[in-house]
Amino acid sequence: MLEDGEGSLRFLVHPELRAIVADNDLFYLESLFKDFLERAMLRPVALFKQISSLGVGPLVTQETGSNISDYPHLLNLCSRFVKL
Repeated sequence: MLEDGEGSLRFLVHPELRAIVADNDLFYLESLFKDFLERAMLRPVALFKQISSLGVGPLVTQETGSNISDYPHLLNLCSRFVKL
């Protein structure tokens, strides 16, 4: 998840998500992503704060920061991801 300067959230996922996530986790993740997208429209600040400290099921926040360019490895990784 990335937040732009206006506070809008953008969700990026691996382009082969369905191939790399176990079938029993895929339904859970897709439901969670749907919830994230809905909540991002209603309460983006609260959602960003929650996800910044996420440790739920197969999702764990690894890095947080205010400028993705400060994290070249994440910038490179995100450049290959697709919008959710």
